[in-house]
Amino acid sequence: MKMRRKSVATVGGAAVLTAIAALVTVGGPASADQQQSAAGPQAVLQQQAVLHQLSGKLSPSPAQAGRWIADGKLNVAVTTAQEAAKVKQAGATPKLVSRSQADLDALFAKVDKIATADRAKGLQSWGIDPVSNKVVVKAHGAYGALSGLGDGVQVVQVSTTFEQQAGEVHPGDPWWPGGETYCSVAFPATDAQGNKHFITAGHCTNDANQAAYGAINQVNKLGTSNVGGSRSINAREGDMGVVAVTESGWTISPNVNTWGSPAVTVTGSAEAIVGDAVCHSGNTAPKWECGTVTAVNQSINYGNVTVDGLSTTNACSEGGDSGGAWLRGSEAVGLHSGGNSSCVSGDAGNSIFQPIKEALTKWNLTLLTGIIDPDDDEAPTTPGNPRSTGTTSDSVSLAWDASTDNIAVIGYDVYNGGTLATSVAGTTATVSGLTADTSYSFTVQAKDAAGNKSKVSPAVTTRTQPGGPSGGRTFANGADFPIRDFQTAISPIRSTATGKAASPFKVTVEGNHTCLEDLNISVVSPSGRWYYLQRTGGTTCHPLPASKTYTVTPTGAENAAGTWNLRIGDNGPGDTGNLTNWSITL
Repeated sequence: MKMRRKSVATVGGAAVLTAIAALVTVGGPASADQQQSAAGPQAVLQQQAVLHQLSGKLSPSPAQAGRWIADGKLNVAVTTAQEAAKVKQAGATPKLVSRSQADLDALFAKVDKIATADRAKGLQSWGIDPVSNKVVVKAHGAYGALSGLGDGVQVVQVSTTFEQQAGEVHPGDPWWPGGETYCSVAFPATDAQGNKHFITAGHCTNDANQAAYGAINQVNKLGTSNVGGSRSINAREGDMGVVAVTESGWTISPNVNTWGSPAVTVTGSAEAIVGDAVCHSGNTAPKWECGTVTAVNQSINYGNVTVDGLSTTNACSEGGDSGGAWLRGSEAVGLHSGGNSSCVSGDAGNSIFQPIKEALTKWNLTLLTGIIDPDDDEAPTTPGNPRSTGTTSDSVSLAWDASTDNIAVIGYDVYNGGTLATSVAGTTATVSGLTADTSYSFTVQAKDAAGNKSKVSPAVTTRTQPGGPSGGRTFANGADFPIRDFQTAISPIRSTATGKAASPFKVTVEGNHTCLEDLNISVVSPSGRWYYLQRTGGTTCHPLPASKTYTVTPTGAENAAGTWNLRIGDNGPGDTGNLTNWSITL
């Protein structure tokens, strides 16, 4: 199939430099970009990369309360003089604040509870702002329901309304879901079998098994969106979906469509932080737009749905950009979700993206990248501490410590004995289709973009659980999972029950923890819907009961078969505990 445009791929990202140069000189954010205008846009990207390396080496601590880039420095909010000294010695700039991360998390939980109960009426977004050391709420009006939460919650009045924009495969290209309005491509990726896909917005892929086209009026079919109905999320969990590229003649490319400038070759993925200079590509004017990240991990009210964990920027966007590509230099950081849908003169805009790594991990996809250095022959380090994190009668869940590389690790291969079982982008994997009550040995191998592979990790041996589900409709996972400060334990259960899940269904959680008020507990269905069982909040700690049963009414028809995941996140410091067992009755 003929391509509609010609462009020359450049690893260095000349289009990014050009766009950031324009941003620096024409009224972009002052703190992150203008102060380096004399040195030029290349200096912005180089220094930004150095600051992210510094951030990666700086250990997290309960005495820290967020990080951001400003004035060419990595700033870290700290609550003690001792932590300030440690941060300064590491090369970052400490900013003494009064509220710890735990304090901010507790305030956010209270705001989130009010917003959820009120169905977010009148609210545009809410989330933690590390710069002001507050939870910032953007609302249409004063929103008096938050008045009793103190000066740690700041209400900012706004007049705009966010909306989810509707609309060889390149990031930023348009695509059409069936006969609907077009959306945009985020980033191509491959699965463990090498099949071709691209990631885009979940609200563009909400229809299961929908034909996807590369042109309007249902011509030039390229593949199928949301295959099987399990590859699209548009809910609290996120706004992300997958399109399978299956039709003859279509290929996928890591070269971002910059609409007239030389293409940017994607070299990897990254997490954005406040102050990062970023650019996005989509199919609506101005098509290629840059700005600065203004907030991360925000809850956004789109009116029809509230989505957690999104990032906001001061770049503009319009309808049809949904699902498009967000970049930090040549690294993929997100998929376009929505915004104010305005790019009029003088309007800085407010665009929103879904972090990409969550989508890659959820569907075990590997981002398609260009080779960073053809002369790179250095292999990644060996994955460390491989371990089993849970078993069922037919699956084993694994985790390991991340490898490092002179350029970037792009994924991991997991072997069952000497046979490749799966390939993943992150440091966890679940191997399914196993035999009950059988011992298995697994190893892990890291790989980089140049094709170099690490040494094989030490083997981890584990045994699947015996038999099938008890009672026919009750399934359990008895593996122990530690509940650690500021981490999330995820325990899977594979259900083989037929038909629809019961309404309501029951979830029983067994374990121990010294502070129930620090925990977020939820169960995620095979369709991707999240059901919260326990939210953080409260000033007095109570222990997690040894066994607690929750009754859950699904928000829509749920198929009983598939993988159900229990998630326990500990959002406070200084407490310990373990998940010892959980079960679900469907």
